[in-house]
Amino acid sequence: MQTETKSTVFELNQLIVPPGNKVQLQNVSWEMYSSILDELGEGYAIRLTYYKETLEIRMPLPKHEKAKSLIGDLVKLLLEELNIDCEVLGSTTFKSKDMQSGVEPDDCFYIQNQAAVRGKDRIDLTVDPPPDLAIEVDNSSLTALNSYQALKVPELWRYDGRTLKIYLLQEGKYTESDTSQNFPDFPIIDVIPEYVDRANTQGRSPTIRAFRAWAKEQLQIKDSVEGGFY
Repeated sequence: MQTETKSTVFELNQLIVPPGNKVQLQNVSWEMYSSILDELGEGYAIRLTYYKETLEIRMPLPKHEKAKSLIGDLVKLLLEELNIDCEVLGSTTFKSKDMQSGVEPDDCFYIQNQAAVRGKDRIDLTVDPPPDLAIEVDNSSLTALNSYQALKVPELWRYDGRTLKIYLLQEGKYTESDTSQNFPDFPIIDVIPEYVDRANTQGRSPTIRAFRAWAKEQLQIKDSVEGGFY
């Protein structure tokens, strides 16, 4: 078994996955997937998704990295303005042998459950909760969606470069929603793509400042007008 696993890792390292592309491998056992993660170690550029013997390997584009970084910063800003504590775990690998699933979000946040993982270096889903919010950029894979669902991530955002879709876990299944359960008073599906587009023309720092001003204004409106946003 050890020889087979090493051979599989060697073959994986020979794969050429151009930026913006992905490769899907079938009949990958849980042991092979775990061995691949061990061999890769920390800090690798590719993204791996595993679901019931299907392994997907993606190589992000530079524009992907810009978008995921900006969206993550916008989420942090909203949480700061709302005075909500969080733990940010970035592209941590979340996996469950029982669920035969593994994902590496582009970014993820513990919000309601931040206290449960505070100070932890590793997350074990047999005892720890999954992240409250996960973000994926340029990844419409059904394998990834199934894996997040199996791992019971309550809220998933998927941004394709133009639109943002929000998926909420309801009775064990994802349902697409117009509203974020983490930010119910903000028009997330409209405002996140708007400010990502703005960053492409006006630059990242001016966009962050403009978004902060917008968030403060929305909170002032919410405080002064019963019923929230117009």
